[in-house]
Amino acid sequence: MFSLLTGGSTENFSIVLMGISPYINASIIIQLLAVVIPKLENISKEGESGRRKLNSYTRWLTLPLAFIQSYGMILLLNSQSQIPIISDTGDPKIILPAMLTISAGTLLLVWLGEQISERGIGNGISILIFTSIISGIPTVVGQNLFLAQSDVNKVIPFIVITFITIILITIVILVNEAQRKVPITYAGRGIRSKSDQASLPIRINQAGMIPIIFAVALVSFPGILGQFFVNATSPWLKNLGATMTTIFQPNTTLYLVVYFLLVIAFTFFYVSITFNPEQVAENIQKRGGYIPGIRPGTQTSEYLGQISKRLTLFGAFFIALIAILPLLIQAVFTTSGLGSVSLLISGAGIIIIVGVVLDLIRQINAQMVMHDYERFY
Repeated sequence: MFSLLTGGSTENFSIVLMGISPYINASIIIQLLAVVIPKLENISKEGESGRRKLNSYTRWLTLPLAFIQSYGMILLLNSQSQIPIISDTGDPKIILPAMLTISAGTLLLVWLGEQISERGIGNGISILIFTSIISGIPTVVGQNLFLAQSDVNKVIPFIVITFITIILITIVILVNEAQRKVPITYAGRGIRSKSDQASLPIRINQAGMIPIIFAVALVSFPGILGQFFVNATSPWLKNLGATMTTIFQPNTTLYLVVYFLLVIAFTFFYVSITFNPEQVAENIQKRGGYIPGIRPGTQTSEYLGQISKRLTLFGAFFIALIAILPLLIQAVFTTSGLGSVSLLISGAGIIIIVGVVLDLIRQINAQMVMHDYERFY
């Protein structure tokens, strides 16, 4: 009842209301700094010990990010409720304990994710995100079925969205597993040995979920900022906030276009940082390998760079299309008069679910193979 009086904000006002978004932001920042700062780049090349150091830096960076973000989340949820949850947000004795509690909730989730990684299977942080997305599906299904009881026309959009979600999941699985195998020949060592044929796999979706996280953060920022400006005392600032809130709604054309372009831009940006053709060509040459028909060195790096750009172009358009397609479908249903139906899973959620499940399957298969090897000891 109190949640209804506060406009539903109380349901989200918990010690884990930020989730692990500060940790995700911190990990992205550390990855980007590892490319810019030579010291961090050298640490990242140290193998397992370097990975542990970078994870330690990420955890330390999560704390200030969570503390800063908690203040904004408290003000946002407090402004959205009809009855303020925290009456005096300007009093440090009131706001600081709330900020510390919320920040501690985020660190608790990070610790839980690391425990899953150490004692369980796969990446614990990804499993927590996956669980958060999956847990919201029954609620959405129940809401759509409840609306269908009062209005039969709501059934058709719900069935269509369900089938489209299944089709999108299938397409994302196929594209996520798709890769271009570049043939590599390693010269055999010794008189009787023969050349060894291998391949360098380059995935279509090399960036994964990172571009969508960046794009969502940027495209949502004007709308969130506008919600703060709406409560301002200045008339022009209040009008600016109302305009920003109206324009950057998820169902507007400007929001979808900006979202689509940002995903493409960040995909190229992230792949250019993570995939270095010169370094890959150098590693192939050091191991005595070469691509048939391509000279080692500069020509090999140019050839790999050209392949990576083409695959990234296709992958960027695919990720951007998957990100906005559910929103477009919902907008089409609304404008056609069939009614608005809540999405089962967002485009970003589909990509996350597919990536986590496929990685979990690989981890389980690897554990089963290791268990079989233990029989021979």
